[in-house]
Amino acid sequence: MEPILSMKNITKTFYGNFANKNVSFDVYKGEIHALVGENGAGKTTLMSILYGLYPADEGDIYIRGNKIDISEPSVAIRNGIGMVFQHFMLVEPFTVAENIILGKEPKKGLFVDNKKAVEDVKKISQQYGLKVDPNAKIATISVGMQQRVEIIKTLYRGAEILILDEPTAVLTPQEVEEFFGILRLLKSQGKTIIIITHKLREVMEISDRVSILRKGELVGNVLTKDTDEHELATMMVGREISLEVDKKNISRGDVVLKIENLRASSKMGDEIEGLRGVTLEVHEGEVLGIAGVDGNGQTELLEVLTGLREAASGVIRLKGEDITNLSSRKIREKGIANIPEDRHQRGVLLKNTLAENLILGDHYKAPFNRCGFLNRKAIHKSAKKCIEEYDIRPAKDNVKVRALSGGNQQKVILAREFGADPELLIASQPTRGVDIGAIEFIHKKIIERRNNGKAVLLISADLQEIMSLSDRIAVIYEGEIVKVLNAKGATENELGLLMAGIKRSSSSTEEEN
Repeated sequence: MEPILSMKNITKTFYGNFANKNVSFDVYKGEIHALVGENGAGKTTLMSILYGLYPADEGDIYIRGNKIDISEPSVAIRNGIGMVFQHFMLVEPFTVAENIILGKEPKKGLFVDNKKAVEDVKKISQQYGLKVDPNAKIATISVGMQQRVEIIKTLYRGAEILILDEPTAVLTPQEVEEFFGILRLLKSQGKTIIIITHKLREVMEISDRVSILRKGELVGNVLTKDTDEHELATMMVGREISLEVDKKNISRGDVVLKIENLRASSKMGDEIEGLRGVTLEVHEGEVLGIAGVDGNGQTELLEVLTGLREAASGVIRLKGEDITNLSSRKIREKGIANIPEDRHQRGVLLKNTLAENLILGDHYKAPFNRCGFLNRKAIHKSAKKCIEEYDIRPAKDNVKVRALSGGNQQKVILAREFGADPELLIASQPTRGVDIGAIEFIHKKIIERRNNGKAVLLISADLQEIMSLSDRIAVIYEGEIVKVLNAKGATENELGLLMAGIKRSSSSTEEEN
């Protein structure tokens, strides 16, 4: 059978480095094809070339056997190719229908026919089982629903080949299952789907075939049924990978963080409580995991603890000292470091260099600052050390952070926050959107701190991550801690019921030791 898509001998360089090197890639009609590899392996670059965002330095693209010069996205769209990016490209004040038809609006005379737009969206939504409210504003709908809007946008423009870049990176476990149902339905209707991902469990569950990139080169192409997670991980990284963590059997020490009856408003408005009387303790030598479906108070908790949101009431103590409602700078100076849940909004300055990002939060202190001026020599020396220790690629401290892959941007944040040697590390979604090699690295760094007697508060939507790294798990639901339990005895089923609010303890402070 002839491929519906062929990319032959694709080569692309940036700053003299190969992003893709002589890559040949085939996809067949009606299959779900996973494209996997470490961050920086060239997956997104290859698909960006296919979508017309970058020109290839060398190589050719064939659609249905015809050679096509895809010079820009409009050419890709005309040839039935649609792409949904990891960071959605939606206009928040617009409605669902307005976003979907943007650039291809149905007209009634000189004006946009809004009635027909809504009807068209309803029709395509029903056809592909993608239920959306055409009149809802993007700003008011969930991340999972926003992803549906992006997919409908591509289908509205006639896409037969859908490229999905890290499609589950921002979805809850429940949304992932719904999303996979959508993919299977699209496949049954003859659509061809390419998923850029690094989540091997999901690759095994949803894909038909897998192509593996490593350092810009294609190193394997296998049928999913003929492989397993271990083989794929080894091909991706080029070495044996283990996500088992070496948690020493140590006794937890003194209380580092003590939260008492903490209340705060929701991000949706002051009249809604995001935190409802949260009480928690984090000790020396432990990882306390916060498990919960996104949107149940995790963001509010993180922001109150790091000075980005005011607590309405309650007390936060760090090693006995009241730090409630201090500024972010003061909280950092007291000894709290933060890996934020959204690295672009809170973690890095994309337009600044790698070296500049590595000193954020300490940029006003010696040795990086002398009499109000940046000490470039000290900054360069520190950056060189961080780049080597955390294997940040490319290893150039003057490169703009926006040019780094997601995983390497995350490593920049880790190097900066771990380098502060905090009393408490708050790690929120630390491995979201990063590859298996980076996950292994991040997990080891977190457990290193715990093994050295430091305190870690881990917030993650990944239940496996929570269960693997945590010593105790606090389940949050609708802004309340419904139960704190020992990670050793916890099961996915019990945690899932607690996260859904179906099973609650008699007291929110109840704990299993």
